Amino acid sequence: MKKLLLNIILFFLIAIAVGEVVVRLTHAMADIPQRTIDEYGIQKYIPNQDGYWKGGEHKWVVNKLGWPGELPQSNENLIMVIGDSFIENFMNPNECHQSAFLKENMKDYNFMEAGRSGVSLIEAMEIRKQMDSLKPIHSLIYVDDDDFYESIIQVKPMSDITQLDIETNTIKYGEMKAPGLKKVLYTWKLMYYFYNRFPLDNLFRKGTTPKETTINDSEYEKPEYLAEVSKLIQFITQNYTVTDKTLVFHPDSKESLIEICKSAGFNIILLDSSNDDTWTFDYDSHWTCYGHKRAAEQISKNLLNSANQGAFR
Repeated sequence: MKKLLLNIILFFLIAIAVGEVVVRLTHAMADIPQRTIDEYGIQKYIPNQDGYWKGGEHKWVVNKLGWPGELPQSNENLIMVIGDSFIENFMNPNECHQSAFLKENMKDYNFMEAGRSGVSLIEAMEIRKQMDSLKPIHSLIYVDDDDFYESIIQVKPMSDITQLDIETNTIKYGEMKAPGLKKVLYTWKLMYYFYNRFPLDNLFRKGTTPKETTINDSEYEKPEYLAEVSKLIQFITQNYTVTDKTLVFHPDSKESLIEICKSAGFNIILLDSSNDDTWTFDYDSHWTCYGHKRAAEQISKNLLNSANQGAFR
């Protein structure tokens, strides 16, 4: 009996080792970079990491400043590109990042990305504030409707995302959920593979903890939530400069949100993907290389028109 038990354990250990090798060689799971929280409360990545995306067709990199992608060769005429997973863009190679396409279209300017999955609008404003030392001449902040709602504790409380308490006008910085366990799973590829195939909970998914409540998306249509967003935008205009920032709205964003931001003095670009080939992956809502290229073309055209009118130099 003892020998049988030892054989079972040995077989189990060999199976784990073989499975781990297979998962790593086939890149069955994407490599996930390790995060940290800087002295300003901003979640970013530990600098100078790299790894393969799922399938192993391309590698992602994290630069020395802790943001995905490559840094510009110069900070002259620098334009910041800030956003969530669309700007983080691990699912595409570096040549398909917004900064690369924007640089192709605007050769006299340089672009630096600061993107991370889960960035809310209020955190994007905080990230931009920390970039003052680079002296950017303009900033692009990519947003969709959720980036507004997820910025407000009273609308959609989320402990892992930086949010504004509009009752006290204070910012609550996001906390990393179970960083130690995440590190183990991301390192142990086979276990991470099984976790994704058979998830046990929402530990790694963007959302609320069990004690938190979330308002359904359908409820966002109610007028009172536009009032909450108005308080958010009012806080932003009182604490940050908005005239040197352009909000880049995803296609099909709510017109009511766009109008609130226009009235506050933001520059606005609303992307249009209608009458066009799909911008997104078949299996995912993120933009493909084609989607990023088309978005950058529309943004570049708008920015060049603004530059020609002396809006920024």
